[in-house]
Amino acid sequence: MTLKLFRNARIYTPLDKGRPLKGSEMNQIYSEEKGAILVRDGYIESIGQELEVLKSVTEDALEIDLGGRCVIPGFVDPHTHACFVGTREREFIMRLQGASYLEILKMGGGILSTVDRVRSASRDELYASTEEVINRALKNGTTAMEIKSGYGLSLEHEVKMLEVIDALKGKPVDIVATFMGAHAVPREYKDNPKAYVDLVVEEMIPHIAAKGLARYCDVFCEEGVFSVDDAKRILLAARKCGLGLKIHADEVYDLGGAKLAAELKVDSAEHLLAASEEGLKAMAESGVLAVLLPATAFSLRKSYAPARKMIEMGVPVALATDCNPGSCYCESMEMVFRLALLGMGLSMEESLVASTLNAAYAIGMASHVGSLERGKKADFVVLDGETPGIMAYHLGWRNIKEVYKMGQRFSSEV
Repeated sequence: MTLKLFRNARIYTPLDKGRPLKGSEMNQIYSEEKGAILVRDGYIESIGQELEVLKSVTEDALEIDLGGRCVIPGFVDPHTHACFVGTREREFIMRLQGASYLEILKMGGGILSTVDRVRSASRDELYASTEEVINRALKNGTTAMEIKSGYGLSLEHEVKMLEVIDALKGKPVDIVATFMGAHAVPREYKDNPKAYVDLVVEEMIPHIAAKGLARYCDVFCEEGVFSVDDAKRILLAARKCGLGLKIHADEVYDLGGAKLAAELKVDSAEHLLAASEEGLKAMAESGVLAVLLPATAFSLRKSYAPARKMIEMGVPVALATDCNPGSCYCESMEMVFRLALLGMGLSMEESLVASTLNAAYAIGMASHVGSLERGKKADFVVLDGETPGIMAYHLGWRNIKEVYKMGQRFSSEV
């Protein structure tokens, strides 16, 4: 057995109440100016004030001095499209010149251009590309993440994506897979989108659920993509097959995706830039967790989702990168944390909760990760500062000094 004592640490962590934190709870975190973490075989055995933790050390332990730096839980990124091949720089320039996301999609770009590349890529090529994204995320402090499919848009290629995602689980980041065959309507179904919805419901979902390739099912409920009725049909089929439910809701237009999320009591509703107050109230009443993506709004030069209003209404809020090759090519949860403080008006404490514990609840991982507590994995980030606020205070810099996954150091400052 391996015993490690991480000492001389300024610890900042949410405390797990067995559910996502909401309202004023998101401003309440545990901090210890002179703290220590005792780790046995990758799991936290004791954490708290250094002198108290030292009392519990009854055998030889490897001591690691963290130099009085801030220690936070490893980031959990609960919304990514990290399994892809190629980038879409030219489309980014088109957006800067005034083309909208949906206009680019109608021209055959956007999601469909990445679909072409993923379909033509070998499994090895897709694996290598996805692994690079995951490794960059780890260097930037992410120790657990969700990855969606959705660039295959056929049974064969959605399965290929999910099998690649499955092969990358735990290497070394914890990964949760989400099936998103309903990410866009592929070109071959352009004139008959209903037939594609039939394919997703009748063939893709049952096959993928039976193979155990995904924990969740997601759908892009948006104008020009899938209607509220389509989304409801897809999500109910997924629930019937035992999958958890997620929804890309009200990103560009208020179609009523937030209200559908509340009606179905999905595991999380994501984006929500255009969600109505009525939809958000329904989510609060149903306890639906909101996953917000400020880096996407920043990249698209749109207004941020109303995070402040959501928290005041009692909607539990999580943060994610939305890492993808089109609307948000970003693996950095530090950047997301920074935008939450400086752009969305969240406090340091709220941003920490949203990017760790609540994010872990969004992907069903909170019993293992998301906070630094006895019995959880020793996944933590050492910052080159005294508080988590350093990530917003020191702009234009990577403030992550070290990343530890189950007590093992995986990356350091570069």
